[in-house]
Amino acid sequence: MKLAIMQPYLFPYIGYFQLAAAADKFVFYDDVNFIKNGWINRNRVLLNGEARYITIPLAGASPSLKINEVLIEPRDRWLRKLLESIRHAYRKAPHYARISELIGEILSAPVEHIAMLASHTVVEVCNYLELETEFVASSAQYGNEQLRGASRVIDICAMEKADLYLNLPGGRALYDADTFAARGIELAFIEPNLRAYEQSGAAFQPALSILDVLMFNTRDRVRDMLAVEVIA
Repeated sequence: MKLAIMQPYLFPYIGYFQLAAAADKFVFYDDVNFIKNGWINRNRVLLNGEARYITIPLAGASPSLKINEVLIEPRDRWLRKLLESIRHAYRKAPHYARISELIGEILSAPVEHIAMLASHTVVEVCNYLELETEFVASSAQYGNEQLRGASRVIDICAMEKADLYLNLPGGRALYDADTFAARGIELAFIEPNLRAYEQSGAAFQPALSILDVLMFNTRDRVRDMLAVEVIA
């Protein structure tokens, strides 16, 4: 059983989805402290050949709050403007009609907290791509908030009876394979593949939001792009 754990990000880059596609179960780490200026409530899209941020405004966001405690601003203050920014960026993209409809449906979901909305962007994109990964929020299931770092990750792996814990390359500095092996869990990493694709003739900008990938590629093509190597 392959398990991955990540904070919920807003329409994250393709490497996040490559990790999700490689896992049998994916845990949204939503009851850890909120990080400002990260990827929880914003991401980048391609506008006039340059990477530009789209952002969900938050109400009273603070590092003293858990991600699942942070509220979003009312949608009437930002949704139309955000959708218009996406329209301006991608109206000429080959898959704009279908993907813009999907974005509108996702962002209109009746949730009030950024953890739920960001998680929803991941789950619904995975549904669109017809991935079979199972998703769960850490706040909903494990009851081990008192643990920190690798200890908590290993505890979640143990409760899920995971044989393999998957992570992105940044986790190499955080986790030790021997510590996981002592609990009968293999530690492994994926190497994100940020292969180039056509972006309306502009110089390729890698690692943008998954929205950029979806706008310029068919569903089958995106599914092919999710296959990556797992490295112990």
